[in-house]
Parts: sequence; structure tokens; C-alpha cells
Amino acid sequence: MKSFTLLEGSKAAKAVGMLENEYKDAKYYLNFKTPVELLVAAILSAQTHDEVVNAVTPELFKRYKTAKDFAHADVEELVKLIRRVSFAGNKAKNVINACKVLEERHGGAVPKKMEELLELPGIGRKTANTILINAYGIVEGIPVDTWVIKLSGRIGLSRNTDPEKIEQDLEKAVDRKYWKNFAYVLKTHGKKVCQSQVPICSQCLIGPDSKNSICPQNGLKASK
Repeated sequence: MKSFTLLEGSKAAKAVGMLENEYKDAKYYLNFKTPVELLVAAILSAQTHDEVVNAVTPELFKRYKTAKDFAHADVEELVKLIRRVSFAGNKAKNVINACKVLEERHGGAVPKKMEELLELPGIGRKTANTILINAYGIVEGIPVDTWVIKLSGRIGLSRNTDPEKIEQDLEKAVDRKYWKNFAYVLKTHGKKVCQSQVPICSQCLIGPDSKNSICPQNGLKASK
């Protein structure tokens, strides 16, 4: 196993720019039409595959359309509709309680401020960033999910494991114009090339076999 190499300055900027250019069509992966639907889908997505969330939300959003609908939902009925997601019971309670706060404090609307989003049950900074970016086009930070954690370390953009510290590192390494989509760029790259267990480094545009050879492959013993 190699020692950790942190990319800095021009190398970090080049790696980020190349990934952004390669995956310029990368976008958020959960289906929604309204800020309330996004909030609900984002709560359901924790530790659950995107495909599973997108499979359960069509029927869910037919049944419940507003924050008021979710706030007054029966928890057992809600669990039945989302039973395929992990921790369905806890997530159903978070959805209901979060929407109760929307009704009581925000007139049924999803707030546009980070601090107000963080007061909602089931909403952490990653989800709050996701909502601000994708519901309102407000970019305050970079959502840090599992893929971002793994690839930020592997590529050498952050040596931290705490999501908030990783976000701070990325905000220094990534040009602000890329903040909006960078999490989705890394996720797309992760799924296509830099796979979770054994990345396909031979096909990576910043890998050691490329003409650029930027990625330090932190944490890897071997690659294809």
C-alpha cells in the first residue's frame, strides 16, 4: 500500500478540470419534480441505491404531493410504500417529522437556507447542499456522499475521512464554477471507471497509464 499523496495546486486543478470535461453531462441521480419531492427522495437515499429510491418514489409521490400530505401521513402506510429502502421505519418518521416542521415553520415550503435545512429531521449537510443546488440552484458547498469520500481520497484531493472536512478540502481544490456538479462527476467516474473495490485504472483519463498520470492511487494495492 502506498503512502498518501495529496494533489495540490496545478495538479489538483488539472485533475478536476479533466474529470469535469469528461463528465460534463453528469447530473443529480434521483427523480423529483418539486422541492418537497427532492427533500423526501434525498432522505430515503441514505445507504440505499439510487435505483431503489427511484423505483419507490413514483407511487409515493402519487399518494403524497405536498409537505402537508406527508406531515399527516400514517407512518405504517408510508413504510409499506418505501419498504424496499434501507431503514424504512426510521426514514418514514424522518419524512413525516421533517414535513411537520415545513408546515409549522415554513408555510409548507422547503427552506432556502442551509441553517434552516439542517434543523429538519433526517437532513445533514450533504442532503442540505443537495437540496439547495438541485431545487434552487443555490451553491453553498459540495455534497459529500460515499463516492465523494472514496474518490477524494483515492485521487488525492483530501486526506480526511470526515465529510465536513472533506468538503472544506474540496472547496479549496475545486474551482467554484465546478461545485454544483462535482459530486455527480465523481459518482459517474466511480461507477464507470474508478470502481469501489477494483478500479479500472487502465481506462482512467488521469490514471498512471494515461498520458497525464495524475492520480496517486491512494489506498490501492493493485488495479486493473
